[in-house]
Amino acid sequence: MKKVSVFFADGCEEIEALTVVDVLRRAGVHVDMVSVTGKKGIAGAHQIRMETDIVFEEMDFADTDMLVIPGGMPGTLHLREHEGLCELLRTYDKENKYVAAICAAPSVLGGLGILKGKKACCYPSFEEKLIGADVKMDPVVHDGHVITSRGMGTAIPFALKLTEVLCGNEKAEEVCQSILFD
Repeated sequence: MKKVSVFFADGCEEIEALTVVDVLRRAGVHVDMVSVTGKKGIAGAHQIRMETDIVFEEMDFADTDMLVIPGGMPGTLHLREHEGLCELLRTYDKENKYVAAICAAPSVLGGLGILKGKKACCYPSFEEKLIGADVKMDPVVHDGHVITSRGMGTAIPFALKLTEVLCGNEKAEEVCQSILFD
């Protein structure tokens, strides 16, 4: 079974984070909702309370296939400030393991040097933070082991792309049809 960690911080964009969790779980992927705040309960960018599965410090990432970071403010800033998460993202990049980010969060990957020489996209006005990237305006951009997306309105296509990458096109299409998307 494929395994994904989605990272949560106070101020994250709720739709971007939870859509990924929901769609991947529908596809049969094991998804851990991981808090970087030291506590399981967090409040999203629109003050929607969410309960994560585990805190970063208690998580074993040894068999995790993909790391996903949602956008939102100030959630993106909190994710960028978490040294453990940044080190984990760098390690996954070096090992060519999947990293994915949506909205403002691709700026975290840009700041870590992960987007150098890669095609990527992000929320409008964050393009200059995609350091070294070939910036695209597509809803979702997949380049090697890096997948990026533009914002809340692209959360379903982003989650379906993650499903396709992890589980194949047939499973992604099955989930797409089951949620009446398309």
